[in-house]
Amino acid sequence: MLMKAIIEGLLFVSGEDGLTLEELKNITEKSIDEIKNLIKELYKDYESSDRGIQIEYLGNHFKLTTKSEHKDYYKKLIKNEENSPLSQSALEVLAIIAYNNPITRIGIDNIRGVNSSYIVRKLLIKGLIEDVGYSDLPGRPKLYNVTPKFLDYFGLGSLDELPKFENEDIEDEEKNIFESKFKEEI
Repeated sequence: MLMKAIIEGLLFVSGEDGLTLEELKNITEKSIDEIKNLIKELYKDYESSDRGIQIEYLGNHFKLTTKSEHKDYYKKLIKNEENSPLSQSALEVLAIIAYNNPITRIGIDNIRGVNSSYIVRKLLIKGLIEDVGYSDLPGRPKLYNVTPKFLDYFGLGSLDELPKFENEDIEDEEKNIFESKFKEEI
């Protein structure tokens, strides 16, 4: 069923944030009852022992999560992630957080132009970023900032030691474009 696949994809893309019934209703333009039935079908699909993910209802949000019975394998992955080098995408996200802290994941996504959920999770695992509270924006998304481990990793005493932009005119122009875009949305 196409709509069931769409809901599954939406839950995957939403990552750790998940989606409420109301959000799913607004996105899919289906009734709450239709969405509940599709989620029940997905739940049954994931009950099978040959599936590695499941749907959970946590904090008023539906989320795709991994199954706890496979946790030993996930621990090995996390251990590998802690020691792996930083990718270009991870460096981009770190720079965005360092220069714009605190910032939400959606704020990071808007600057990068792509979803950064996976990279944010990797950086949290590595201890280079941390969540520092919640924004006052609707939905109260998490705010992220860099950690002291980030400063150590890059040999910085503080964020004041970050390189300055060479061409301040470009930075001001980009900042004005960025601010005007978000002021229009608010």
